[in-house]
Amino acid sequence: MNYWIGVASKDHVSLGVAGGFCQLCHGKSAPLNKMNAGDWLIYYAPKQSLKTKDSCQEFIALGQILPGDAYAFEMAPGFIPNRKNVDFLKDFQPVPLQAVADFPLWQEYRSRLRFGHFQIPEELFSLITSGIKASI
Repeated sequence: MNYWIGVASKDHVSLGVAGGFCQLCHGKSAPLNKMNAGDWLIYYAPKQSLKTKDSCQEFIALGQILPGDAYAFEMAPGFIPNRKNVDFLKDFQPVPLQAVADFPLWQEYRSRLRFGHFQIPEELFSLITSGIKASI
């Protein structure tokens, strides 16, 4: 089992949670193909919306990757991103970035947020999700 962080605006993550899918790095398939059934994904939202500068800076969703390959989905004419199905937890509380910002383990990984998707160790997953998980 592996643990991942995906980065997207809060409004985009909300669409994925409602639809039971993840979409990463502007719809590229490569990050999705790295994740396997049973892996965990935490979404971090730096902003409220892609179109605004309104800050969010919270870990806002937690889900487990479901079996199946990444698939193309036409969101708009000419825009066909890839997705992967995820079983998102329904009962969780967002965790502000500040809650983990001072931990040395987080400090080793925080610069990776700009990549949009990256793997984290189980220790860091546990640290972040200690404020999110209802029952895993």
